[in-house]
Amino acid sequence: MSAPFEGKEIWFLTGSQDLYGEDTLHQVAEQSREVASTLDGAAEIPVRIVWKPVLKDRDAIRRAALEANAADACLGVIVWMHTFSPAKMWILGLDVLAKPMLHLHTQANVALPWADIDMDFMNLNQAAHGDREFGYVATRLGARRKTVVGHASSARVQAQVASWARAAAGWAAMHELRVARFGDNMRDVAVTEGDKTEAELRLGVSVNTWGVNDLADAVDAVADVDADALVDVYDGAYDVAEELGPGGGRRESLRYGARLELGMRAFLDAGGFAAFTTNFQDLGALRQLPGLAVQRLMADGYGFGAEGDWKTAILVRAAKVMGHGLPGGASLMEDYTYELTPGQEKILGAHMLEVCPTLTTRRPRLEIHPLGIGGREDPVRLVFDTDPGPGLVVAMSDMRDRFRLVANVVDVVPPDADLPNLPVARAVWEPRPDLETSARCWLTAGGAHHTVMTTAVGLEVFEDLADIAGLELAVIDGATTPRGFARELRWNQAYYRLAQGM
Repeated sequence: MSAPFEGKEIWFLTGSQDLYGEDTLHQVAEQSREVASTLDGAAEIPVRIVWKPVLKDRDAIRRAALEANAADACLGVIVWMHTFSPAKMWILGLDVLAKPMLHLHTQANVALPWADIDMDFMNLNQAAHGDREFGYVATRLGARRKTVVGHASSARVQAQVASWARAAAGWAAMHELRVARFGDNMRDVAVTEGDKTEAELRLGVSVNTWGVNDLADAVDAVADVDADALVDVYDGAYDVAEELGPGGGRRESLRYGARLELGMRAFLDAGGFAAFTTNFQDLGALRQLPGLAVQRLMADGYGFGAEGDWKTAILVRAAKVMGHGLPGGASLMEDYTYELTPGQEKILGAHMLEVCPTLTTRRPRLEIHPLGIGGREDPVRLVFDTDPGPGLVVAMSDMRDRFRLVANVVDVVPPDADLPNLPVARAVWEPRPDLETSARCWLTAGGAHHTVMTTAVGLEVFEDLADIAGLELAVIDGATTPRGFARELRWNQAYYRLAQGM
């Protein structure tokens, strides 16, 4: 898939007014260019920061907002009131702005030149109250935005801008996202259901269903020479079990796994799909439940949800985009079982086959084993342990009147012992603040059992995404208590229902 940040940019909008005269406005323009250039040069910010001419009246502000809305390359806008920009000028612009917004509360200088300060300096450098004027109107209008305070050269400021930029890229990717559901949901499962019409309205995602045999036809159309070439790639990329290797008794199963991957890629690419779902109960003419194929597609940036879980497919794709270029990865994940020894509590997560190899830096092993579910041939899959380190698991649930994200900050740890009889990729983690609190709060929130696990982006990026999208986000971290978490959910219930209006 194409690099998600390629050709994307964020516009830097500076507010001022005509009161100060041309000399002062020239300085405003030069200093705002410098601020934008400082951010643009920050290695941590993944997209270009593009300076735009200083905005001095309401018509120009409204035009800038409309132009940002219409520009496909524009992920969002950063706004800064360099001097004093009377905020009534911003009302029409903020009212029409549909792109994400970050309010940067900064100034041109770091240290004050105390001995040289005169009224000319004060008139030029008055963002301290110019931004307060803007903040008032933005709040009165209910304009969603992230507020970042500090000098543009600060590593902290640049990191906060970078998190927001990644979230804005995830939001844009959702609005471009088409999800292909191969078959329907697993029967009688509640949490994988949801309102696809509301998802398109609120998130911009198009979710539709295709017959599994449409996919099977694409798999059958794969040429033998192409399947054999991909099998050669597998041989070089993974530790291949002897029975799947050259001359192995089950080499044909690996060839079919290659056909699955090539057929799925062809189908997804032809339809412009960047995420998809499968369902072991609905496999049509497919001979295997796709395992290796799904793992490799996720590694290339596709979103995926198992058992028809399109909401998790959306989250995986968003996490892939937001984490692009960072160490670590993102994958479908599922809480399976617990270690409950006092003082050693942790969660063992996995799935039947489909955990993304971006969660490890080690060389996975390519194996074949019976699945025991689905009634098809034994599927091929990659087996590995997720690398230890900080992580985040996030689920999306349809709460009838809104979508709720539940996020838990976790620490991925090595298994307590080898897992020689568990032939799937897996992750072991210690949830913060502890397993009991995490599980109580997760269950209270109605968090789904399918999640995206990301080791590339942290909580701040998902907080920014939730703010941009207007999604409810319930966070479980080191400071969470069951009582406080339950209160927050009750407050959220009232807020989101009132926010919908009559």
